[in-house]
Amino acid sequence: QVQLVESGGGLVQPGGSLRLSCAASGFTLDYYNFGWFRQAPGKEREGVSCIPRNDGSPEYVNSVKGRFTISRDNAKNTVYLQMNGLKPEDTAVYYCAADSRSCSSLFVGKYEFRGQGTQVTVSS
Repeated sequence: QVQLVESGGGLVQPGGSLRLSCAASGFTLDYYNFGWFRQAPGKEREGVSCIPRNDGSPEYVNSVKGRFTISRDNAKNTVYLQMNGLKPEDTAVYYCAADSRSCSSLFVGKYEFRGQGTQVTVSS
């Protein structure tokens, strides 16, 4: 059974950090591109970051460049999103997704597998 389970969300003050994890099971990470997207109440879903299945460079939406870092550990079947310098506008439910086609597909919301999401709240 294919499953993606996110963890690591929570409440953090502005300027703080969180590391999100996405644990995958039921399939091999090596063949998939992985991405994170987020959705805040009343806003459209937004692609945040993607890491290709090959050795290509990760991609980020402009609003998180320099603050967020995506990484993957295929041996542990886990993908991470390190988030530093968090801002209130980063508040959203964050979802992990996987797609065998491309990072471009993930950024436009096309994926083969998706987790249930983890809430990130940035507030003082």
